[in-house]
Amino acid sequence: MITNTELHELGNQFPNEVISFEQNVDKLYFKTKNNIVLELSILRDSVIRFRYGVRGQLEDDFSYAISEKSVKGYNKLEVSEDVENYIVTTSKLVCKIEKKSLQNKIYDTKGQLINEDEVGFHYEELYDKGGNVVKMSKKTQEKEAFYGMGDKPMHSNLRGKRVQNWPTDEYAFSKDKDPIYKAVPFYIGLHHQQAYGIFFDNSFRTFFDFCQERHNITSFWAQGGEMNYYFIYGPKMENVVSNYTDLTGHAELPPLWALGYHQCKWSYYPESRFKEVAQKFRELKIPCDGLYLDIDYMDGFRCFTWNKDYFPDPKRMVKELADDGFKTVVIIDPGIKIDDEYEIYKDGLEKDYFCKRADGPHMIGKVWPGECCFPDFTKPEVREWWADLYKDLIADIGVKGVWNDMNEPAVMEVPNKTFPDDVRHDYDGHPCSHRKAHNVYGTQMARATFEGVKKYGYPKRPFVITRSAYSGAQRYGTSWTGDNVATWEHLWIANTQVQRMNLSGMAFTGSDIGGFAEQPNSELFVRWIQLGVFHPFCRTHSSGHHGDQEPWTFDDDVTDITRKFIELRYTLLPYLYTAFYQYSTEGLPIIKPLVYFDQNDPQTHFRTDEFIFGNKILVCPILEPHSKGRRMYFPRGEWYNFWDNTYFSGGKEMWVDADMDSMPIYVKAGAIIPKYPVQQFVGELEIKELKLDIYFKLGEETSQVYEDAQDGYDYKKGRYSFRNFKLTGKQDDLIIAQHKLGKYDTSYDYFKINLVGLPFDIFEIEIDNVKVSLDELEFDESKTSFKITKDFSEIHIKSSNDR
Repeated sequence: MITNTELHELGNQFPNEVISFEQNVDKLYFKTKNNIVLELSILRDSVIRFRYGVRGQLEDDFSYAISEKSVKGYNKLEVSEDVENYIVTTSKLVCKIEKKSLQNKIYDTKGQLINEDEVGFHYEELYDKGGNVVKMSKKTQEKEAFYGMGDKPMHSNLRGKRVQNWPTDEYAFSKDKDPIYKAVPFYIGLHHQQAYGIFFDNSFRTFFDFCQERHNITSFWAQGGEMNYYFIYGPKMENVVSNYTDLTGHAELPPLWALGYHQCKWSYYPESRFKEVAQKFRELKIPCDGLYLDIDYMDGFRCFTWNKDYFPDPKRMVKELADDGFKTVVIIDPGIKIDDEYEIYKDGLEKDYFCKRADGPHMIGKVWPGECCFPDFTKPEVREWWADLYKDLIADIGVKGVWNDMNEPAVMEVPNKTFPDDVRHDYDGHPCSHRKAHNVYGTQMARATFEGVKKYGYPKRPFVITRSAYSGAQRYGTSWTGDNVATWEHLWIANTQVQRMNLSGMAFTGSDIGGFAEQPNSELFVRWIQLGVFHPFCRTHSSGHHGDQEPWTFDDDVTDITRKFIELRYTLLPYLYTAFYQYSTEGLPIIKPLVYFDQNDPQTHFRTDEFIFGNKILVCPILEPHSKGRRMYFPRGEWYNFWDNTYFSGGKEMWVDADMDSMPIYVKAGAIIPKYPVQQFVGELEIKELKLDIYFKLGEETSQVYEDAQDGYDYKKGRYSFRNFKLTGKQDDLIIAQHKLGKYDTSYDYFKINLVGLPFDIFEIEIDNVKVSLDELEFDESKTSFKITKDFSEIHIKSSNDR
């Protein structure tokens, strides 16, 4: 253990005793004898912000991560003191700040310790770069586990790891490689059945050490900027994630087609090849909504241009594909080719929109087109200019989505793979070097793209994907896990990364199905499709250099299994869309790791494989070759096998069978799962009835179904349909109550009810207290499935014992 004396000898400086305290409404200021300031802000009863300034000063308060829409306000704020501490109390927390050192301890209202400083805030001069390294160290509690931190390709529980945030173009990264593409300085701590979060909002290169260097200490530090962090109390992980997402911004609800299956490759060209792929999907009846054009669609990799040899008439082509249900998505990178004949380069140069080195010349780096300049997306005018560049692609040609790649920013043929530290940025009027702007560069590019796609695609909803991201990037669209590899290890990595991104506020994420680098064999491809259809973003993508990766590339068996699982995704679209609605309104993850689902079960704290898809479906991918099944852990509660409806209790590990054409999928007892018929693309069919699979349970369970026009913004004016179902099951009867909100009238008038696991024979059914003849309901032969009008308030299903 390093003592304070030793730390002082290492050049660290610490706050000493507090000499003044003042309160300004929700902000408390503490000043020490050696001129360190702590500004403590109470944002909510469960969210407290800590900012430390040295030499008596705080920096300008500006953040790209914090949403203007985040909810503020608390029920209680009292400040008192005793001999040793200032005591700050809200309705959820008690925070004690030591007068001699500014160290703090945070308790819940019952006196349970949640989080405490070890030496707390300290700093040292960073002589080679100028400025300070700002540091924070915390004591780790007994059996504490750590989650979150964005896209780290490692075990979900980060205890024992040290990681850093510095987006890097890491082609074919390996397990435990760090850093890679994203910078999300947010983690969740869990101990004694209580969860809390810490969001260190500092865009310099940040480091987090979860008990690696010192056994019982968690610390985080940054190579510049301010010690500025938010403490977010649970006690449930759900509260932590939704409060963090509220703070950094909710995602917009995507159009429903964006949740369909997408096909991509580097690269589909010319037009005849692109259309051949589209035709094959329709011919083989494999549902698909999105088709992608990688960098080769451009003229010499110049952004916002078309290669006229490959694509002579893009507007016509995009329309013909749209007529067949395909939405075209194109890639756009940040590097703008240096070429005096190229309008966008000339315009950017004239307006002085490109990043410059500290001593004046433009930042020039090699990317796909050769030497490029790079827009400074941290400048508002540059973002507006960039947004307007999308007019042709979106408004004129009809492209439906944009994929921003290489925006870490990636630079080729240089050892650090990115800009040098001395590049200057506007940072929205807070001029700085690349050391501060690097982590936010990709997100600000995605923001500018999102604004352009939204403006020119209006009244439809935008679809934007970004590879690099900082906290808050979820406001501007979706992301994927970057350039992975066609290996079994990468299938495992994809599963943990997407779970981790969901805990980190960025739920709309997926991996390149099948692997980007190299070529999967047929078994790996099938297992990846099975996992990928349960990821919020579902896209196959490959570098194509080792062969193709369409569903029909392998053999007929693989094509059939792939079709079966993509069709499964399409039937579950109303279920998935409901989860997206809850993500966009409440910040709830779409995929829930088992520890999130049941944090009080210690068995879940180290599980990486299984996850909950939406709220009610348990999925366990097969991650090893030649598997006929696997051992999996079932969380506590009752579950039904999705394939054969067998019923059993969880809280244990069991062997499950899973041949190539199957994967372990289970449904929570009591769940009501909405399903659409299979469509070849979203909107192909008018939905004539909504199927509801109702899984019997003794006791109560609630389920939701959200629907709207599937695109556009009418839902914001109340034109949506949100159905809340409550199931109450007893030994000899079942009640399903429905409460509906919203003004949207769905295209169907009937539900097709399918009862699973009913423990009795149906004798009588009442709908809204009126007995209905069983013949009227069009029962099927098994006597478990019938039709019912959609606007009922209550169905009461009785057995003969119930009379």
